Amino acid sequence: MSLSDQRGPFTVSRERDVSMVTRDGKRLLSDIYRPEGVESAPVLVRRTPYGSRNNDLADKFTEADFYASHGYLTVVQNTRGRFGSEGVWYPFVYEANDGYDAIEWAAQLPGSNGRVGTFGQSYGALVQYLAASQRPERLITCIPVSAPLAAFENYWYQRGALELSWTLSYFLNMALGALSGSGDAGRVARLEALKADPSVRFSPLKDEALRRVPLADWIDTFGDTAPFLSDVLHHSADGAYWWAVDMRRQFRNVDVPMLHLGSWYDIANWDTPQYFNGLREQAMSGRARENQAMIMGPWAHLLPYSQPTSRGTGDIDFGPEAATSLIAVQLAWFDHYLKDDGQDLPRAPVRIFVMGENRWRDEKQWPLERTSFTAFYLHSAGSANTADGDGTLTTEAPGPEDPDRYRYDPDNPVPTAGGRYVGGGVDNQAKNQARQDVLVYTAMPQDSPVEITGPVDACLHVSTDGTDTDFVAVLCDVHPDGFVQNLAEGIVRGRFRDSFDDPQPMRPNMVYELRVPLGNVSHVVAVGHRLRLHVTSSNFPRWDRNTNTGDPIDKATRIRVAEQTLLHDNQRPSRLILPVVPT
Repeated sequence: MSLSDQRGPFTVSRERDVSMVTRDGKRLLSDIYRPEGVESAPVLVRRTPYGSRNNDLADKFTEADFYASHGYLTVVQNTRGRFGSEGVWYPFVYEANDGYDAIEWAAQLPGSNGRVGTFGQSYGALVQYLAASQRPERLITCIPVSAPLAAFENYWYQRGALELSWTLSYFLNMALGALSGSGDAGRVARLEALKADPSVRFSPLKDEALRRVPLADWIDTFGDTAPFLSDVLHHSADGAYWWAVDMRRQFRNVDVPMLHLGSWYDIANWDTPQYFNGLREQAMSGRARENQAMIMGPWAHLLPYSQPTSRGTGDIDFGPEAATSLIAVQLAWFDHYLKDDGQDLPRAPVRIFVMGENRWRDEKQWPLERTSFTAFYLHSAGSANTADGDGTLTTEAPGPEDPDRYRYDPDNPVPTAGGRYVGGGVDNQAKNQARQDVLVYTAMPQDSPVEITGPVDACLHVSTDGTDTDFVAVLCDVHPDGFVQNLAEGIVRGRFRDSFDDPQPMRPNMVYELRVPLGNVSHVVAVGHRLRLHVTSSNFPRWDRNTNTGDPIDKATRIRVAEQTLLHDNQRPSRLILPVVPT
């Protein structure tokens, strides 16, 4: 069922480029969608840096048309410095105040009843949280989808490792947007030549471009079209620059009900439950705390809004229940809070899609109260390299065991295969698990189903012969036919092992216990399937290659090979901590 098949009873009229003036005098442009014949309607606001009419190219009946056809005065605003809006665009910096101004302005538009909700995904989700922290008087509720929370921990960076492919591809596409209509055909052509497929609008960069060092050279490549890239690369440790838009410091200032939407293969997989729990515990009023809800589905970053689908998450089909109309879910939420009395939650606090069983289930909290966090220990006789090695995974604690070793060469990194990034999802891990620089630990086939629902962690005892390196862990389900489905992944950059804002070099050959968070999951490992963990030191080009030198990320050019050791004996038990849920 397409989006237009879900249209409501009202005819929609559009007003283009309606001007709003911010508190500091900048003129921002919005498109307004009106339900004809409705004299007083609640208002929905979406703010975006990607163009208020971007969706018009693909489908003339847009998300904004959908809401207007169901009786909402709908405003889609171009953020500061984008698509005709005045000022300079800088990611997230102006969005709290500009969002407040937009909400209060929209509430006073002709035909508005003064009650405002907000919606939007990714960038358009974080701007909702930022605006809500300013407590606009007319704001009633928000539905943020796939919002980043802590930009150094899980957005531009992940726990110290730069999200290389996504970050550079994002800035490339924003630079091309800034050059649109400039007449500078030569500069546009030079940027387009960096893309893997210039015919695709949001294509990632070519491999040779992603291998370019030092990374600081990209600052000159983008120039004035993306000046903030220099700040992202320069601030390669956590601190005040990142904390300015870290919503964990603002939860106590939010005072509205919210529906938080996320998914298992989303770049914001870690973030969405943090928002839900943070506001459930810390929001300003009891009503706000009690009216938080979360949905986690089986998708990647671009969720199936308009056309319900069970695919779009890489090399897998999650079955008919995954084909959910999320825009209909959002409409029901808005109707409850903006048209009805808004008393109590209109749905279960938590709704999750359980992969493997491929069905939806309602719950009361996250993680689930009945969860049993269970250790699965890594074992081998010292030869866990590749899936054909002797690595195993059991609930039995280890005895005296030989460690596993491998060489990590930044010039020959393990290639990215699916995962939680824009364009990611499910990808067969078998090819990567045939490499000598990948340690593989596999459990016995399941004789009964086991459900893993909640946050996953790996605790690894490791050493390296250098002063810095990375350790990557990937949790998998090995299907009986040999397909290896990635479920969750994480990375730790060694110098950030204890602190994100005070990185310290590693001591060569010293053993460290590293906690590697793998994010959240809900999955049933079926009878005949096997759990598997693989450990390595790269995932390129998703994350930048650690050069094993400790040199600053933007200036590093020297590359050295690192000798890596993973220990798993009775004194240093490396293990997975899995959230096992009784069936």
